[in-house]
Amino acid sequence: MKDPIKMLRQVQQMQDKMNKVQEELETQTVEATAGGGAVKVVATGTQKLVSVTIDPDAASDTEMLQDLVVAAVNEAMDRSKQLAASKMQAVASGLGLPPGLM
Repeated sequence: MKDPIKMLRQVQQMQDKMNKVQEELETQTVEATAGGGAVKVVATGTQKLVSVTIDPDAASDTEMLQDLVVAAVNEAMDRSKQLAASKMQAVASGLGLPPGLM
């Protein structure tokens, strides 16, 4: 049986690293565009929308603009989730946990 004190230390280290990663993800951003750059969206690594920039030329077609905004936001959220997953995986690999556990 492993040393319980050592296991508790490892758990504390993992929690500390995960908290640090969460703080980093709050300040890191990802960007996505749609419509050849007509709509640009920026989101944090914690899936918070930071900004939406719309080319004035794209505003003439409301229906198309709505679709472009949705596409850009969805892409930004996907990229944000990928960023978070890769950061958390780095924490897990540093602890010797099997891939996919976190």
